[in-house]
Amino acid sequence: GVAPTGVYTVECFDAQGNLKWSDSIKNLVVTQGKNDMLDQYFAGISYTAAWYLGLVDGATSPTYAAGNTLASHSGWTENTNYSGNRPAVTWGAASSGSKATTATAFNISGSATIAGAFMCTVATGTSGILYSAGNFTGGSRIVASGDTLNVTYTATLT
Repeated sequence: GVAPTGVYTVECFDAQGNLKWSDSIKNLVVTQGKNDMLDQYFAGISYTAAWYLGLVDGATSPTYAAGNTLASHSGWTENTNYSGNRPAVTWGAASSGSKATTATAFNISGSATIAGAFMCTVATGTSGILYSAGNFTGGSRIVASGDTLNVTYTATLT
């Protein structure tokens, strides 16, 4: 059958624009995200084109479950050591069964350990739909104030 999958690609630049590190995340598309995709595509229910990215805190070893929602995800916590709300994503056109965002920037405002990323339908709070979340393949990463994380997400139906 067809299953949604995705990969977050993350690049960390220091305040001078030098690449510090990069990593990728093979994520879990949670049940809430799958159901939302099916309802929106096949029934046109509560459609939103607004999607936002968030960062997963790396202070512990985050775990993810299919039943995670934005309001209930006991295996991980959000990291908000960046300026503003969760940044909105901009999607490119679908091609070959995939659809990717342009790079979405997080302007880091304090030292932190980041484990991964997630995608949801709200810029703040927990009332929206959680689509997916996952950890870096290379383990948690350190960021410092002044760094910029550029995150790209590619969704694929396989």
